[in-house]
Amino acid sequence: MESAALIIVLVIVLALFFDFTNGFHDTANAMATPIATGALKPKVAVLLAASLNLVGAFLSTEVAKTISGGMIREEQLSPDIFPPIIFAGLIGAITWNMLTWLLGLPSSSSHALFGGLIGATLVGVGASAIDTGVVLSKVILPALIAPLTAGVIAFIVTKIAYGVTRRYDMKADGRDGFRWGQIFTSSLVALAHGTNDAQKTMGVITLALITVGWQSSANPDPQLWVVFACAITIALGTYMGGWRIIRTLGKGLTDVKPAQGFSAETSTAATILASSALGFALSTTQVASGSVIGSGLGRRGSTVRWNTVGRIMIGWVLTLPAAGAVGAAAALIVVWLGGWGVAVDAVIAVVIVLGLFLRSRRDEVTSANAMSEVADSGAAVKVPRKPGPTRRQRRLDREKIGKDA
Repeated sequence: MESAALIIVLVIVLALFFDFTNGFHDTANAMATPIATGALKPKVAVLLAASLNLVGAFLSTEVAKTISGGMIREEQLSPDIFPPIIFAGLIGAITWNMLTWLLGLPSSSSHALFGGLIGATLVGVGASAIDTGVVLSKVILPALIAPLTAGVIAFIVTKIAYGVTRRYDMKADGRDGFRWGQIFTSSLVALAHGTNDAQKTMGVITLALITVGWQSSANPDPQLWVVFACAITIALGTYMGGWRIIRTLGKGLTDVKPAQGFSAETSTAATILASSALGFALSTTQVASGSVIGSGLGRRGSTVRWNTVGRIMIGWVLTLPAAGAVGAAAALIVVWLGGWGVAVDAVIAVVIVLGLFLRSRRDEVTSANAMSEVADSGAAVKVPRKPGPTRRQRRLDREKIGKDA
């Protein structure tokens, strides 16, 4: 009983550390575009995001219930084996989060978590313990549909924003009023992030508690202390700031203007809030990236740079299987070594995290230099400095020529 309690404590600690990495990994989702356009100062933006992540974590538990009472069939699992399997899955998720953070790649913390848990469960228990229907309907399909939906919405909103303000076409700063709107929309994204991403760690901890009989499976809602712990941890992680990913998402995707940023954030927040209400555990990173690209395409004269889009999509595609592979390897150590396997996994996890962190210190990205250069990958959406005339301008030019003739 003492060893089981110790493992549960380790699972909770590791889950909260994942929650922390989720916070600094996904700060870019809410705050990259307002920082890029100058709507908010970097440190102010991150503090605002942290506060609203904290509030959002208390607003919904639907996503938490998807994980704690849906994705994995806990009734088929032994209380002795499943906590170590969750531990192994979290190692897979954290390893991928840290690696993509080091590379500045805006991958999905959510899919890293799902991949780690699925890979560890497949090795430790078997495919029968995974509810493939829930995985497909609540994880895979939203991953395919949500970024496309967000991109389309952002494209339409950008077209509308530029259309209703076209009298400012000849003024370089004519649309700066959207910067004020960005403060509201980016705040809404941060709030939405709390309603979705913080819930995933709550679901993992609740699942562990249910598995060992410390919580009834008839009530998959996270306990109040779990909600508080996860909310505070993700807010703290957000405050630390994911400056590497902010640089990629804020400048590497497209030369973001205030009207675009407003449109992208509106689309991101709407998509995440709707998904949270339905219990869809989607990737806020994918939704934010899709929105930024859609808003870029909404600007007149823009074209896609597919090399950058392809780089980001590779990260999307690789996240779940890569985290699953690490989770499966960690679970294999548990299967081979039993209780000692958990200790070995813990040591390996500490070594990996410390190694990646120390490597990041060689090329540190902070609030002071996060937006100082365009990410190496270039722009995903190319917009000419002087877009061609609009249809209205062409019509006026033809009328003028006709009068002169």
